[in-house]
Amino acid sequence: MLDYDEEARHYDSSRGGEARAAAATDALLGLIPDAAGRLLDVACGTGIVTRRLAAARPGLRVTGADLTPAMVRTSSARLPGAVVRADSRRLPFRAGSVDAVTTVWLLHLLDPEGVRATIAECARVLRPGGVYVTTVDKAAAHDVGSDIDAVLTGRPRRPAADAAGPVTAHAGRHGLRPAGRGSFPGAGQGRSPRATIADLRRGWFTMLPPGEPRTEEFAARLARLPDQDRPRPDPVFHLRAFRKPVAD
Repeated sequence: MLDYDEEARHYDSSRGGEARAAAATDALLGLIPDAAGRLLDVACGTGIVTRRLAAARPGLRVTGADLTPAMVRTSSARLPGAVVRADSRRLPFRAGSVDAVTTVWLLHLLDPEGVRATIAECARVLRPGGVYVTTVDKAAAHDVGSDIDAVLTGRPRRPAADAAGPVTAHAGRHGLRPAGRGSFPGAGQGRSPRATIADLRRGWFTMLPPGEPRTEEFAARLARLPDQDRPRPDPVFHLRAFRKPVAD
C-alpha cells in the first residue's frame, strides 16, 4: 500500500486535481438527498472533495475523517475545525447521528475484513432514512479499452475488495438497501505508456513486484507502443448509494 503520509504532498496534482474533485462532487451530490443536514466524509484525504461538498450546500454540515496524519493536516487547512482523525473501521460518532456518509476511493485500499467493518460502521452512524454513497470497482475503471489495456490483459490481479457485488451484499447485511448509482470521469488520469511503465516499476500493480522478470516483460511491451506520452481516455469511476430504511 502507498504511504499516504508521503503521498499527501502531491496527491491532488497527481490525481486530476480540482477537475476530478468537481466531477466527483457533482456525482455525489446527485445521490445525497437535498434535505440531508449532516454528512460524514470518511477517508476524506486532502479534503479536496469534502470542501466542495460543504461549499455546494451551505445548509449541509460536513465533517471529514481520515486516519493518515498528513491527510488530516491538509484537509484541516481546507476545512478548519471540521476534520477529525479516525479509523473507518471504528468511527468515533454516535449511532444514528448523520444523514449521509461518503467513502470515495477508500474500499479498494482495504482487505475484505476492513471493507466489512467499514460498511458496518457507516451503516451504524446513519440515521434511518440516511444514505451511504461509495465508489466501487476502482481498478476496473482504468480499463478503458486502450492499447495499454490490451498489453496488460494477462497481468495477475487480486480480487477487488471494492467490487460492486460484495459491497452491495455487505451493505444489505447491515440493513442498507440500494438507492441509486452514479459515475464521473477521472479528469486527467488517462494512462500513457511511459507513465504506466513508471507505475509498474514503483509497485502500483501489486501483483507485479518491481524488478521481477514478469514486471519487466510487461514494461518492455508497453515501451513498444506508439505515442509514449499521449494519455489514453480518462477512467470513469462508479458510485453506489444505499439507504437505511425508516422503521415502520
